[in-house]
Parts: sequence; C-alpha cells; structure tokens
Amino acid sequence: MESIFAPLDVNEPLPRELVLDARRYRRLGRRELAGALWLPAFAAVLILAGWIHVSVPIVLGAIALLLLGFVVFAASGDR
Repeated sequence: MESIFAPLDVNEPLPRELVLDARRYRRLGRRELAGALWLPAFAAVLILAGWIHVSVPIVLGAIALLLLGFVVFAASGDR
C-alpha cells in the first residue's frame, strides 16, 4: 500500500470543506439553547396567564422580563 499511497503528513492542514463541515456539527451553545427555549416559555406564560385570568399589562411585563432574561443568558456565553 505504501508504494501506491504516500503516508499522510501530520502538519498538513485540513481542506476547507472539512473545516466547514466540522463547524456545522458544533455543540449546543447558550444562544441556541435560549432560542430553542424561548417559544415554549412564551407559550407557557400565555397559557398560564389565560388559565388564572391575569390582566394584559402583567402578562406583557412577564413576557418582556422573560425575553430580557433569555437575551442576558445568551449574551453571557463565552463565544
């Protein structure tokens, strides 16, 4: 086999396509987690507020605080 294929060079960088492919499968970060949890949390606040008959300004305030909390959580990440 060595007569047909040259041994791989350890110091040779990866091709551009492999580098881009590796970035596609990165781990889940704070931004992605906050984005994935925002809609279920928003729906839970609306359902809970409708169930206990909370007034509209209080619900809007709770949603604003929820959104602010998710933005702060996402921004505090180490990316």
